[in-house]
Amino acid sequence: MCYLVVRVDHEKPCMSRLTVTLDDDLHRALKETAARQGRSIASIIEESLRLRGIQDQESARSLVAQARKRAQLDPDKALELAVEETRATRKR
Repeated sequence: MCYLVVRVDHEKPCMSRLTVTLDDDLHRALKETAARQGRSIASIIEESLRLRGIQDQESARSLVAQARKRAQLDPDKALELAVEETRATRKR
């Protein structure tokens, strides 16, 4: 096991620091991928979280608002649709 500390630009106060424990092989693969793609480890982790559908509360609310507007549904139906859309995104 190894500890991966994702450091962020301190000039961007909205960003946080995170320590993650990864299997050594996974950590090595992550570092190799970052080097091969010319990207930071943090950007790869961030992209992976977004691809899994991890969103902040405001983004989730926006998704609900879009669903309501698009489908002209009552709030309960709109929320149900948003949950389905989020789950479908996470499965990809």
